[in-house]
Amino acid sequence: MPRFYLLTCLLALGMAAGCKAQPTPQGINDPVTSRHIEVVVRSQFGVPQDVNLSIGEKKPSAIAGYDALPIKLSKGSSSKVIDFLISTDGKTLARLETFDVTKDPMSSIDVTGRPIRGNPAAKVTIVNFDDLECPYCARMHLALFPTVLERYKDKVRVIYKDDPLVEMHPWAMHASVNANCLAAQNGDVYWSFVDYIHAHGDEVSGEDRNTAKSFDALNRIARQEAILAKLDMGKLESCLTRQDETRVRASAQEAEALGIDGTPVLFVDGERIPGLIPDAQLWMVIDRALRAAGVEPPPPPAPTQSTAGSK
Repeated sequence: MPRFYLLTCLLALGMAAGCKAQPTPQGINDPVTSRHIEVVVRSQFGVPQDVNLSIGEKKPSAIAGYDALPIKLSKGSSSKVIDFLISTDGKTLARLETFDVTKDPMSSIDVTGRPIRGNPAAKVTIVNFDDLECPYCARMHLALFPTVLERYKDKVRVIYKDDPLVEMHPWAMHASVNANCLAAQNGDVYWSFVDYIHAHGDEVSGEDRNTAKSFDALNRIARQEAILAKLDMGKLESCLTRQDETRVRASAQEAEALGIDGTPVLFVDGERIPGLIPDAQLWMVIDRALRAAGVEPPPPPAPTQSTAGSK
C-alpha cells in the first residue's frame, strides 16, 4: 500500500491552491462512468477490497478543463476524503497521472475462444491470470471452484488466461500448452485438466523434481482426460508433440502489459485483485460488480453457530 498512501498525501496538498466562484455542485449522474471511476481508483491506487469507496459531488478546481471530484474512502468508523480531478467532459480522471474512465483494464484482455465456466451470458466476468505450477494459484482455483460458482451460480462467468512464470516454474509452460491442446477440442475437458493439475501439483513435480518426468506426467494426464471425453486422439497427440507456445506467450505478454508480475491476478469486471485474498473479500468485489451491473448479489451466508458448551 505505500504507493496509495503516498499519492493520497500528494493529492491532499495538490488541491489546496486556488479558488473560484462556487456554482451548484454536480454529481456523476452516469452509473457506468461512476463504476469505471471506482474501478480505476481501486486498481491504480491499490485500495484494499474491504475499504468502501463513494464518489462525491463535482466542484470547480484551479485546473482549466477539470473539476475537483472528492472520493471518500471508509472502513468502519474511519474515513478519508481525497480530491481527484475529472475533466469537464467526464472522460478523464487525473491525479498526477490520468486514466481513461471510458475503459477498464479488461478491455485490453483478449478472451476470444477461451473456455468459460459459469454462465456464458453473465453480466459479470472474472478473468484469472493463472500459472498451473503456482501453489497460490492452486489455492485461488479452489476458492473459485466450487466456492464462487456455488455461491453466485449463473450470475458470473470465469475465464482463465495463461501466465506461466517460467523462470521459477519449469513445467508451467508445458502444462499451459497441454491445457490449450485440450481446449481446442472441448472447453469442459480443459477445465477437467486444470482442476486435476491444480489439485495434484506435487504429483506432477515428483519427488526428484525431474522436469522431463513432469512433462511426461502432464502428457499422460492430458491423454487420460481426452480418452474419458472421447476426443480426437490423433489431433491431441499432434498438438502435444508440437508444443506450440505461441498463444501462451501472447497471453503472458498481455499480463506484462497490464503490469502483472506475479500470479494469481484476478480482474472482476475490471477491478484488479493481486494475489490470494480471503473469500469474504473476494465476495465483496464480486458483489460490487454485480450491483454495478444491476444484479442483486446473493445474501451473505448465515453465521456458523458454535455448539461449544451446549448440553
